[in-house]
Order: sequence, then C-alpha cells, then structure tokens
Amino acid sequence: MPITITVRKNGSLGINAEDAAQIVLVDHEGNVIPPRAEGRPMSLCRCGASKVKPFCDGAHKEAGFCDPLDAVAPTDTTPAQG
Repeated sequence: MPITITVRKNGSLGINAEDAAQIVLVDHEGNVIPPRAEGRPMSLCRCGASKVKPFCDGAHKEAGFCDPLDAVAPTDTTPAQG
C-alpha cells in the first residue's frame, strides 16, 4: 500500500503511525534523522518556525502560517516530442 501524507490546512504534513514506521527521513547529507517517537504519528513542519525541524512543534499557530493556495494538480512540463 502507498504511504499517505496529509497536507493539513494551515499546518503540518501529517503521517499516521503505521505509515510513519515505514519512512526513513534523511538530511541533505544523507544522515538518518530519527523519529521523535517510535510507533507514533509523525508531523513534519511546513512553516519553517518549528524549533525541532523537520518535525512540527505547533509553532505555525503562533507564526500565523497560512497555506498560500489550495493544492493543485501538477502540470506536465515535459517537452513535446516531435
């Protein structure tokens, strides 16, 4: 089954506990970032204000983070073959 990541309106990226157990987070150098709590749901920061990045600590509420737009379907930017 695919892993589901929920984009929460004006909040974090949410991953349920079952899916979170299958995810390995790595930093820009390939170092593994351990989860905050094994067997628990995972919330990833989108606002940039969290003090425990890449995890959410609820700072988006105080920072007044708002989604700039609702999610949109990606467009195909592949050049036409011709």
